[in-house]
Amino acid sequence: MTDAAGLYLEVSPSGSKRWFWKFYPDGKESRLALGSYPEVSLKAARIARDDAKRVRQSGANPVQQRRAEKIMASQSAATTFEAVAREFHATKATGWSPRYAARWIERMEKDMFPRIGSLPLATLTAPILLDALRRIEKRGAQEVAHTLRQTTGAVFRYGVQTGRCERNPALDLGGALKPMHVRHMPAVLEPSKVGELMRAIDGYIGQPGTRAALLLSALLFQRPGNIRMMEWAEIDIAAALWTIPATKMKRTLHGKSNGRPHAVPLSVQALAVLAEIRPVSVSSRFVFPSLLTDSKPMSDNTVRTALRRMGYTNDEMTPHGFRAMARTLIAERLPGIDADVIEAQLAHGKSGPLGMAYDRAEFMEQRGQMMQAWADYLDKLKG
Repeated sequence: MTDAAGLYLEVSPSGSKRWFWKFYPDGKESRLALGSYPEVSLKAARIARDDAKRVRQSGANPVQQRRAEKIMASQSAATTFEAVAREFHATKATGWSPRYAARWIERMEKDMFPRIGSLPLATLTAPILLDALRRIEKRGAQEVAHTLRQTTGAVFRYGVQTGRCERNPALDLGGALKPMHVRHMPAVLEPSKVGELMRAIDGYIGQPGTRAALLLSALLFQRPGNIRMMEWAEIDIAAALWTIPATKMKRTLHGKSNGRPHAVPLSVQALAVLAEIRPVSVSSRFVFPSLLTDSKPMSDNTVRTALRRMGYTNDEMTPHGFRAMARTLIAERLPGIDADVIEAQLAHGKSGPLGMAYDRAEFMEQRGQMMQAWADYLDKLKG
């Protein structure tokens, strides 16, 4: 049933009646729903039609504008910092590792939600955000403050994208926090001191598995977690190769699921250590099983505690320090080894799929030579 200027009432077979306004954007017929009759009277429908015509005359499409308003309304329902942060976390967490996702929300719950969680995102300014971050600084947690500046910035970016705020105040805090002093992992770096360390490990009188873990930490310089969770199924004695599955590597969730495994060539000395420890852990899938149960690997503090027993303080040497020790001395003391080969063996390969493919395809022979040269060098320093 037509009225005028494109307004008409559509009556369905069931008897329901709805107002529509017909218009022609880009020469094609379109229509805008204006409500149901009799809830919307003829007079109200004509007013709605005239409002839509004014929108059309301004150059906008009233159908698209209504769609945008609905999206904005639905996304703006939860506007507080905490609500938006939790929504952002739920959106992103599926692509993060479980550990990172848990740590992300824990930091927010501890330091940001109690301070600014109840405030609407759009009302938060740089001074308000800075006050919350400086309270974290005051307790000496500078690294946490800098990390939370970045993570809150991500929340604000998401807020801008979803219409909950217009800008990201975290961008205005560059240089406002105290400088973060990066503390490198303590490591023995002098050749003479490395010789002393290797002699101390050689003479270690604790558990055989702990001594073997110390030796392989030095010989293979992989991450402490990978060393302690090494499994016999990952080791190919005939090929002299330890293959660490991608799921065990320090990577993004996508990298763990889709990345290549990390290959570690085994020197003659490393193979000898494995042969020596094999009878001790024969009943476990782990090379270094826990003393309490064969079904679990050794504790993440076992190697650290052994270093303390050998007289090395936490400021002198740590399990992670074996990586820095190898990286430094191979670069400085073993001539002819390309830095890219060292980085590849540390699992610091080139970024991107092409870089990773190049590292794996071209460097395996060089890696094997380097690992043997490094093991021979450690024997030389040990004397």
